[in-house]
Amino acid sequence: MLSNKYYFYLALLLVCLSSSQGYAKELQLLSQKQTQNPWQADLGNGEYKNPILHADYSDPDVVAVNGHYYMTASSFNSAPGLPILHSTDLVNWQLINYALPIQLPQAHFAKVQHGNGVWAPTIRFHDNKFWIFYPDADFGIYVTTAKDPAATWSTPELILAGKGLIDPAPLWDDNGKAYLVHAWAKSRAGFNNVLTLREMSDDASWVSDKFTHIVDGKNHPGYRTIEGPKFYKRNGYYYIFAPAGGVDLGWQSVFRATAITGPYEAKVVMAQGNSVINGPHQGAWVHTKFAEDWFIHFQSKQAYGRITHLQPMRWEHDWPIIGVDKNANGTGQPVLQYTKPQSELASQPTSIVNNDEFNSPELNLLWQWNANPSSSWYSLTDNPGFLRLYSQPITAQNSTNLWSTPSLLLQKIPAEQFAFTTTLQVNKTSSASSSGLILFGEDYAWIGIKTSSTGEQQLVYVHCFNARKGCKETIVEQQPLIQPYLELKVVLQPGATAIFSYRTAASAEFKIIGEHFQAKKGRWVGAKLGLFSLSQDSTTTRFADFDYARYSTLD
Repeated sequence: MLSNKYYFYLALLLVCLSSSQGYAKELQLLSQKQTQNPWQADLGNGEYKNPILHADYSDPDVVAVNGHYYMTASSFNSAPGLPILHSTDLVNWQLINYALPIQLPQAHFAKVQHGNGVWAPTIRFHDNKFWIFYPDADFGIYVTTAKDPAATWSTPELILAGKGLIDPAPLWDDNGKAYLVHAWAKSRAGFNNVLTLREMSDDASWVSDKFTHIVDGKNHPGYRTIEGPKFYKRNGYYYIFAPAGGVDLGWQSVFRATAITGPYEAKVVMAQGNSVINGPHQGAWVHTKFAEDWFIHFQSKQAYGRITHLQPMRWEHDWPIIGVDKNANGTGQPVLQYTKPQSELASQPTSIVNNDEFNSPELNLLWQWNANPSSSWYSLTDNPGFLRLYSQPITAQNSTNLWSTPSLLLQKIPAEQFAFTTTLQVNKTSSASSSGLILFGEDYAWIGIKTSSTGEQQLVYVHCFNARKGCKETIVEQQPLIQPYLELKVVLQPGATAIFSYRTAASAEFKIIGEHFQAKKGRWVGAKLGLFSLSQDSTTTRFADFDYARYSTLD
């Protein structure tokens, strides 16, 4: 039996054959299988370039287990959350799972909660299982575990309730005791710049109400916004790796003491220096089987989000130096290119697979929703080979703009520059709707199809500036849509300026619509690419079919 995708392209072909040059144009349309990965960190010559992930894996943490490396990161309001990435060489990564299928509490996160939810987590391996400790600044600190990080994780347990408790990191000491260190969010707790120590049980089922502030920024001149601690022990010292100075322009510090309660002395171990990598901090120390030390951290890059870097690390007088110490002053600066870590498991240059042909019955892991989803929002089986988004009703929360729309299906921007294409077809009913391809942030723009209550369809290009504060969408350009199929494209250029374009089955070339759009970050996250479909009428079944999501590199 022929697939629905076959009939879709047959319809396109018939439309094209009605014109004198249609056949050639259709061949051109169908031949462009855009499968290149837009970012590759492994240079293939034994070296790598930074960032290792040019994507918004914010506040990364990594654990090494038997020659394998597992990373998790902040996911804020997106669902699923707590991404799990895997590597065998710290350079080439694949997204393999999410530890959090839905955000808890489930009803709370059924509504969009920009900037809330999962903040900086810590991943560890202890007692033959993986642990993730993660904070929600409004509810407290949770823990989830798994024997296999690529399989199902346990339902998160709230082990320490309270507002403003963030960035937890455990330490199972060699004396049999277990501890938890965490930071504070000023927006909830009323103070920050402090790291706090608590005792906990070995299984993390109990965390003490009693605590001690073991690091206080007031005791370290020039320090502000100490947060994101990671807790380690080495050569008789307790170490807390913690960033300070803020996300955009801060630095990486390390605090050490011979007793777990302190006193702790401080040292800046990595700063921007003369590099182009601003605010290099917050991440994970990784010690490999080859006795190499590495540090994975993020760089805040505006609309691109917090992208992930890998730095060499070495020890000198029981202090780490991260990056390269060009001034021989004990403070490193980040590198842009370096020799790859040694690895016992061979790997080929690869990158996260961002393309999606929608041929699977389940969504590709690269997609996340703007809030906890419902299975009724989409289907990959109703029209095999296509993603069908069922048009969700417009509510009071998103009647002005899309900022608070739960059913936005989004993914991280994967590179500094690329082209992204998809196709769109909308069924005709007697209710108004909007469907399209969106570049989403506090400012956003989208291209797609707007249908009137009488069934008339328009190709539209829309933007909205300062959506967080309630901007109203503006239709920049619109034109009648005669042919029911569109191929949509957005080109992202260096600096995150975007150009939207489209073509129909009868068009050989993409036609630019609108002008340059400057992508803008969201609430604590980078801008995102996504697909959506909304309707004014909740009683009529409307849907939009998307065929593939493909990236290509720019010439």
